[in-house]
Amino acid sequence: MAILKKFNRKAKIENETGLSTNSALSGGRYFNNNGNPNVQVKGMRFFERLNIYHALLSMPRWKFLLVIVIFFISINLVFANIYLLIGIEHLNGMIASNNAEKFGEAFFFSAQTFTTVGYGRISPIGFATSFTAALEALTGLLTFALATGLMYGRFARPRAYIRYSKNALYVPFRDGTALMFRLVPYTKNYLMNVEVKLTVAMRVMDEGVLKTKFFNAPLDISKAITLTSNWTLVHMINEESPLFGLTKEDIKNAQIEVLVFVQGFDESFSNTVISRSSYSYEDFIYGARFVPMYHPNEDNTSTILHLDKLDEYVPAELTIQI
Repeated sequence: MAILKKFNRKAKIENETGLSTNSALSGGRYFNNNGNPNVQVKGMRFFERLNIYHALLSMPRWKFLLVIVIFFISINLVFANIYLLIGIEHLNGMIASNNAEKFGEAFFFSAQTFTTVGYGRISPIGFATSFTAALEALTGLLTFALATGLMYGRFARPRAYIRYSKNALYVPFRDGTALMFRLVPYTKNYLMNVEVKLTVAMRVMDEGVLKTKFFNAPLDISKAITLTSNWTLVHMINEESPLFGLTKEDIKNAQIEVLVFVQGFDESFSNTVISRSSYSYEDFIYGARFVPMYHPNEDNTSTILHLDKLDEYVPAELTIQI
């Protein structure tokens, strides 16, 4: 693959990204579309880098609920087997007639003890069974306290509810060309004092060495007092742009990636929230413009915003050849 040797040396270089400039030692894009770093961590033992609290806070909701259900079933299976090992005769009130029913009775007695429900039909007899039941009740209380804290942490955790368009478009704009993408809030957590910063990463051959250059990509409007509707971000491709003078083939050879950083104040959380995304050269669409996402209602008293049109675009003729 050819390496880009021509790039706009007049563009402002960004040196505060915290990312590696050695292209030979990095692979793929820096950030995924969802904003997560595209990094695989190795060289440490699993339990040294395992952060259970962070994992439970950040995992998808369905996975979190699945973990809770699996843990609940597993812990009761463990205690049910302990009760069976001690002896079923030490559980007063058992009416089971076969092994399957005995296990079922022990399992549901364990579930009742773990949740401290205690219906009373079955009760422990003897020191070993009573001690096990007491230990299980304590485990249940601690577990539910932790689960409640995690549930609250997940719901109360400040988060920027922002969606980005799937593609970034090369659009004819002001007798020239601009790179555009758009974002939209998808809940009623409105943001105030929103600021967006764009950084362009490209691999170039500079003085005979393969490097990654990071450039500041100025936006036509980078700050907004409030974000209640969609926002189309515009980067003019002019003499100040790191993309100035690059053809479509140059962009591909340089493996250009546009890094997006959004910061704003969420009035619901009363806290500052951040969001990240990334557009690789493979996400660029040349010669297109976005379809409007909103229009007035029938009586012209309100605005209707269509979130499902976030990614929609139509062809448009560029004024310059890319």
